[in-house]
Amino acid sequence: QVELMESGGGLVQPGGSLGLSCGASRKIFGLLGMGWYRQVPGKQREHVAGITVDGVINYADSVKGRFTISRGSANTMVHLQMDSLKPEDTAVYYCRFAILGAPYYYWGQGTQVTVSS
Repeated sequence: QVELMESGGGLVQPGGSLGLSCGASRKIFGLLGMGWYRQVPGKQREHVAGITVDGVINYADSVKGRFTISRGSANTMVHLQMDSLKPEDTAVYYCRFAILGAPYYYWGQGTQVTVSS
């Protein structure tokens, strides 16, 4: 079983920056890609950013130009640098690793990001 551990959430003022990291407990075979999602109470979890093992990156329109996703060595870590944060970025952020075959996805436990003055 693989565990994903996130770190880096917290409280930041509008316009500020915050970095999130997510690490896997071991190297994952069959890894397809890594990504970040976020969720606010009463709403569906939404995709924020993703990166494939080949380095192809995509972002949600709402974060383009402000967030940067990157991966660590051996594809066991993924980072999300968040700049120019807005109150609407407030959410619980989850990392997700996608793999070929069951269970198909591993999820982190979530970390709270609050953007408020």
